Amino acid sequence: MKYDTPALVFDIVKKWNRARASVMTLRHGPVLTPVFMPVGTKGTIKGLTPDQMRDEPMDCQILLGNTYHLSSKPGAQEVADFGGLHKFMQWDRNILTDSGGFQMVSLLDLAEITENGVVFRHPADGSRLVLRPEDSIHYQNLIGADIIMALDDVVHSCTNDDARFTEATHRTVRWLDRCIAAHSRKDEQNLFAIVQGGLDVSDNGLRNQCLDAFLERADSIPGFAIGGLAGGEDKESFWRVVELCTRRLPADKPRYVMGVGYPLDIVVCTALGADMYDCVYPSRTGRFGTAMVPWGLLKLKSKACAEDLRPIDPDCTCRTCKNYSRAALHQLCKKEALGASLVTEHNLHYMIHFMREMRMSIIEGRFDAFVREFMRKYFPKGDVPKWCVDALRVAGIDLVESSSVCVQTEEIMDWM
Repeated sequence: MKYDTPALVFDIVKKWNRARASVMTLRHGPVLTPVFMPVGTKGTIKGLTPDQMRDEPMDCQILLGNTYHLSSKPGAQEVADFGGLHKFMQWDRNILTDSGGFQMVSLLDLAEITENGVVFRHPADGSRLVLRPEDSIHYQNLIGADIIMALDDVVHSCTNDDARFTEATHRTVRWLDRCIAAHSRKDEQNLFAIVQGGLDVSDNGLRNQCLDAFLERADSIPGFAIGGLAGGEDKESFWRVVELCTRRLPADKPRYVMGVGYPLDIVVCTALGADMYDCVYPSRTGRFGTAMVPWGLLKLKSKACAEDLRPIDPDCTCRTCKNYSRAALHQLCKKEALGASLVTEHNLHYMIHFMREMRMSIIEGRFDAFVREFMRKYFPKGDVPKWCVDALRVAGIDLVESSSVCVQTEEIMDWM
């Protein structure tokens, strides 16, 4: 169902220091933020139906699709001929489509990047897909998502090439201008800009240069994303980029940290003032038989679950936890496709409701207590990573003073 409203209305309901609880109203209904957006790259969440995503107890309000993949197959025009992506997916709630920029990293060996745009070679048949900024916007206009993304020049965060980062940052600004000019459905679709600039957060560094340019264009941009992260960079650099961007981006517009799906990262980014997140992690890890739980991860294929009659999480209200034991899932995940579907459903339910609980803590003025309880469960020995302690201190939450936290002095790269 379409709402007879402006393309985007963003209302901040309550703040706790920098953390925000908001309502983002789009043409297909309200989205409560902070929000995690499940990824349906090719127009579907693998293993789940739209009804499972829409109905209680899941109640997902927004999904993600990918312009590159949808334009490759079945094709943007074919999706438009079907009535748009909402009808194609049988999804009457909100959709965000990525521009295809991330594929410059994930499909780097198949991409040629120039000032004009990107030329991709299809990995299966070698066919060429030309993706200029104008093409990306045209495809996204055809596909019909509620939020569309500007095409950006993406460089892997761990690349050691200052000249390439400089080129990509300034090209991203030039491409944004071309995207704004090409966007033909401003009354229905919201074009978000993506801040690039690598890990350079110095006063005159690339992130600040990109932010300066975007702020000059803020009247033409309904929302902003923080890109170029979640690629394996050190967490100290990660949070400092998020901190800079959330501090400088307009307070009255949504802020989207792209590619972030680990609960710890989301807690920190929300504390710093971010609103939106997406990642394939919850669904992908579910397909491999690993469940997300408040204390970390539960590997259902392990022998420890073989005779365990408890649900994944006794406090979880998802249909998987209501109907299946760990022992049953242990067998299903090893031998049946149903197992992957059931654990995926649990993981996405966990993420969506984790975000709602965090949102309610902001509204009720107890976000700091929520964060401390989350950390207590995730790090029962008190060994919270130093980067996390430092980031939360900047956000107004001092874990060291309030508890017996034993700060990790080394970076934890594989904390999941």
